[in-house]
Amino acid sequence: MPDADLSLAVPSVFFGAVGTAGQRCTSTRRLYLHHKIAPEFLDRLQKLYSTVIPGDPLVEDTLLGPMHTRAGIDIYTNAIQYLRTMDAEILTGGQKYEDAPFDAGNFVQPTIALPKSVDPTDRVWKTETFAPILNVAVFDDLQQAIEWNNAVPQVQLPDVFSVEEAEFILPIIPCIRDYQAVFGREISEI
Repeated sequence: MPDADLSLAVPSVFFGAVGTAGQRCTSTRRLYLHHKIAPEFLDRLQKLYSTVIPGDPLVEDTLLGPMHTRAGIDIYTNAIQYLRTMDAEILTGGQKYEDAPFDAGNFVQPTIALPKSVDPTDRVWKTETFAPILNVAVFDDLQQAIEWNNAVPQVQLPDVFSVEEAEFILPIIPCIRDYQAVFGREISEI
């Protein structure tokens, strides 16, 4: 939201998108930014991305480890190629690490992409890659972002960063499909 505290929101998105190389079901894959904060948010986020040093995931301070398998690299590479064919702007990342020792392993650069359009039926938005690719869309109205979020086939538990408009969190939850699978009961019982 326009009043989001970027000192909290940017690091949260960074950790969610980059941590474990995007290979967990709770990884951040889609980012919907209000147009009033998008330039500054993306600038700050790119600066954090530039600090990433891949490493051994068993070492405590490592944020970005390798992809689990070569098949994961293929999925990452195919997703990046598709983004490029649709003229998405790759703000950072978009390839394997080329410097030793990471060139010999399954290390890929965390990526921020800005697709030209937001079509929730397009594979960019509806397919889970389980790779460190963050697709960003810019919205004018919160309802637009809610509709994008709820149009993908996966269950989405969004974060809304806002100082003044905390009440906007509640309208999102009832819109999530398959909420019974998430909560185990009807949302009205919660």
